[in-house]
Amino acid sequence: MGDHKEQPLRVGAAVRRRRRALELTLAVVAARSGLSVPFLSQIENDRARPSTSSLEKVADALRTTAVELLAAADPACSVDVVRADGTDPQPQPRTRSLVRGHHQMHASEFTGDHDAGREFQYRNDQLMYVADGAVEIEAEGRAYRLGRGDTLYLTGGVRHRWRATESDTRVVVVAVAEHIEAVRDRPRR
Repeated sequence: MGDHKEQPLRVGAAVRRRRRALELTLAVVAARSGLSVPFLSQIENDRARPSTSSLEKVADALRTTAVELLAAADPACSVDVVRADGTDPQPQPRTRSLVRGHHQMHASEFTGDHDAGREFQYRNDQLMYVADGAVEIEAEGRAYRLGRGDTLYLTGGVRHRWRATESDTRVVVVAVAEHIEAVRDRPRR
């Protein structure tokens, strides 16, 4: 009762719109992402659902983020409940979007290990909350160790990377969406 009808996210149209806006062919996106043209075509036509890793490769090739592609996948809703699925057979690690649709903020839950080699830099501010376990975050040349219940706030533009330091780590990341003009360009000195 009161729940938005739950449906799997369909990112195909968002991928196609982004690719066409950049005036790229499937072959160019395939070369940039390391994925095949047929697989990309299946994604765009919603005949295949990409893994988190594949979606990140597509997003990188399209000079955006997986978060933005997922945010553009569903129409916005004024009220939406995203339920935890305790029967999820997916092995660790896992990324779960906590907000569906194209909104002013986005939230994701990362469970298990994380690719510590991948560097992130978001245009707008974000907050990282350690729900379980522990993480190590490198930002602005410093390392931060966070445990259960700790948070780290990053302003837009800060390059960072992070990794889980304990098994069964769960991190919630809440960020202002990339399409929002929340941060004005800072004057250069």
